[in-house]
Amino acid sequence: MSDPLFRCAVLTVSDRASRGEYEDKSGPALVAFINTKLGGLVAQTACIADEEDLIVQQFNDWIGLSPTIDLILSTGGTGLSPRDRTPEAAMRVIDRPHAGLMEMARHRTSEITELAYLSRGVAGAARGSLIVTLPGSPKGAVEQIEAIGSVLVHALKTLRGDRDLH
Repeated sequence: MSDPLFRCAVLTVSDRASRGEYEDKSGPALVAFINTKLGGLVAQTACIADEEDLIVQQFNDWIGLSPTIDLILSTGGTGLSPRDRTPEAAMRVIDRPHAGLMEMARHRTSEITELAYLSRGVAGAARGSLIVTLPGSPKGAVEQIEAIGSVLVHALKTLRGDRDLH
């Protein structure tokens, strides 16, 4: 087995799933996609409530890990509900926003459903890690990460400063 192309962490943001009232399906769907389709290794997972400060803390905890977590994906909390605060939490941690990744994700997935444009997901670099916030449904989360998969590995290599990007 070859070395993974990148190390990833997956965060599910859901009040109900964090209380055990609802089975987290989005987090495991992302883990499976990263591990089998993109050549990454999911090294960390968590499921927490829709609390902005908790989300910020989890992002910061993963950014500080060694070996480095190259990619942090979150699922949930990107809609218009009053409790949906994941983009705001991510922007408290991101030091270099990258709007293009989510523009690409929304554009490509809008061909499947126009509801893709309701996602307020954000992406950007945070001290050497790339954070991408995805919708809370398993289908929406996987569709959006798949939509940017063609450029994701290159983006992670660029973020690491890899000279050989082929």
